[in-house]
Amino acid sequence: MKIDANLSVEALQPAVQRVFEVAADKAERLDASWDDSRGAPVFTVAGQYSTRGWTEWTQGFQFGCQILAGDALDEMRLIEMGRTRTVERMLPHVTHIGVHDHGFNNLSTYGNLLRLFDEGRLEGDVWQRRTYANAIATSGAVQAARWADTSCGLGYVYSFNGPHSLFIDTMRTLRILGVAHQLGHSLMTENDVEVNLLGRSIQHGLATSKYIVFHGDTSHTYDVRGRTAHEGTFNRNDGNFRARATQQGYSPFSTWTRGLAWAMLGYAEELEFFQSLESNEFNEAVGMSKQDVVDQYLRCAIDTCEHYIEDVSAADGITYWDDGAPQLQQLGNWSARPADPYNAFEPVDASASAIAAQGLLRLGRYLGAGDGDRYSQAGLSVARTLFAEPYLAVDSAHQGLLLHSVYHWPNRWDHVPSGTQVAQGESSMWGDYHLLELALLIRRLGQSAPYPAFFLR
Repeated sequence: MKIDANLSVEALQPAVQRVFEVAADKAERLDASWDDSRGAPVFTVAGQYSTRGWTEWTQGFQFGCQILAGDALDEMRLIEMGRTRTVERMLPHVTHIGVHDHGFNNLSTYGNLLRLFDEGRLEGDVWQRRTYANAIATSGAVQAARWADTSCGLGYVYSFNGPHSLFIDTMRTLRILGVAHQLGHSLMTENDVEVNLLGRSIQHGLATSKYIVFHGDTSHTYDVRGRTAHEGTFNRNDGNFRARATQQGYSPFSTWTRGLAWAMLGYAEELEFFQSLESNEFNEAVGMSKQDVVDQYLRCAIDTCEHYIEDVSAADGITYWDDGAPQLQQLGNWSARPADPYNAFEPVDASASAIAAQGLLRLGRYLGAGDGDRYSQAGLSVARTLFAEPYLAVDSAHQGLLLHSVYHWPNRWDHVPSGTQVAQGESSMWGDYHLLELALLIRRLGQSAPYPAFFLR
C-alpha cells in the first residue's frame, strides 16, 4: 500500500464527523424497523439488513453502533437507546456457553457503557456501573471456560466448532478476559479450583502465535511472515497440533484478510492492556516474565501489520477477501493500484480493512513517535479511504454504513447483485461497528481526549 506520511488526525476530523452523522441516522432507522424475532442483523441484501444463522455474534455490534454514534456526537438519546437495548436483550449473550464471541458482543455493549460511565459521560449511581462490570466479568469467565489444553503446555479458548478448533478471530474477542481479570474476577471450576483469567488470555495468545500466526522462520513455502491461518485443529486425545484449516478463507495456506485483521488488532490491543498491568501479575498468571510475553505479542503485532502493508493490501490500503483468491490474478498487478470493489473476479472486504486500520493505529501509538510512525500513517491512510465513497454508504435507503463487506464468500452467502459476478455494495454489522470504532479512535486522538481502550485505568 501507499502510505501518506503527511496525513494527520486533524485533517480527517471533517470526514469523521460525516461518518458519525450518517451512522446516527442509520442506527436509528435500523432500530425502528428491525424485527427482533428474526434474530440479530448480520449483513445486508440489496441494502436491507438480513439474518444468517451460524452463531449469534453480531447483536452487540448493532447496539454498539448506537452507543458509539451517541458517544461521538454527544447525543444522549442514542446512548440511551443503546443502553436500553443492552439491558433488555444482551444477557443471553453474557451467559452463552456455545460461542467464542463474548468480546465481540459484550464489550461492544456493556464494555462501551462501562467506559462511558468511567469517563463521566453517563450519569448514574454505583449500581449502574456494577451492572456493566458484573456482565463483563461473567462473560469473561464463560468464554474462558471454553478451554482446551495443548501438548506444548499452552491452551486456547476454542471456537464454536468445538474443542479441537482454535480460531484466529478469538484474538479480538479475548480482551474480555483481561477486563474481567482487572475487575477482580476469576473462573471457578471443579473442586473450587480458581482459574486465572489473565493466564488463559496470555496462553491463548501464545498458542495462536505458535500455531496459526506465521513468522517466516521456517522453510515451509506457506510460512510467509505475518500470514495467518483461520483455524488450527488439534487431536483432543493428546492435545497435539494436527493441521491448519479455514472456514471463510480460500485455503489454509493463504491469508483470509479479515482473519489477519483480527490478529493485527487483537495483538495491538493486548499490548496496550499489558501496559496497565504489574510485572508480578504475569508470573502469577503463566509463570513467565512480563517482558517475555510482551516480546512475543509485539512480534505478532508487527509481523501481521507488515504482512498487511506489504503483501495483502491494494495501493489505497483496502484488501480483497483473501490474498490467495483464485481469480485475483485476473486483475493483474492489483496491489499497485487502488482496490476495485466493482471488479468482475473477486470481492473486496472493506470490513477487514476497517479492523486492520485500527490495529495499525494502535500499534503505531504503542510504539510511539519514530518507530510507530509507519503504522500510524498506514492506519490513517486506510481510514481516509474508508471514510469516503465508494465505501461510505451515504444513501439513506441503504441500511448499512460501510459498503463492500464480505461474510462467507466460499459458501456464497454474500449477495451478488443482478448483472454482476461477485459480491459488492453490501454491509455487515461488524464492518459498520468497526468503522465507528476506527472513527472514534481518530476523533479522540484529534481532540487529545481520553483514548478509548478496553481496560480499566
